[in-house]
Amino acid sequence: MRLDKYLKVARLIKRRTVANDACDTQRVLVNGREAKASYQVKVGDVIEVAFGSRQLRVRVLAVPEHAAKQDAQLMYEEIE
Repeated sequence: MRLDKYLKVARLIKRRTVANDACDTQRVLVNGREAKASYQVKVGDVIEVAFGSRQLRVRVLAVPEHAAKQDAQLMYEEIE
């Protein structure tokens, strides 16, 4: 699954276009490297997203093609 779609389906970012813009402006890192929106997310990847002064860091646990709202929290775990 593409990175921008994963961020939207996992409800880390509200809209896919916003996720795409975040990737284009280098605010999203995958495994410590800047990632494009087209990056294929894999289980075990560590995604870091910069929201202004806040930094969100998560580890990918699952990459389902479709996810219900209640299942979004099961797709990742937050890392401190």
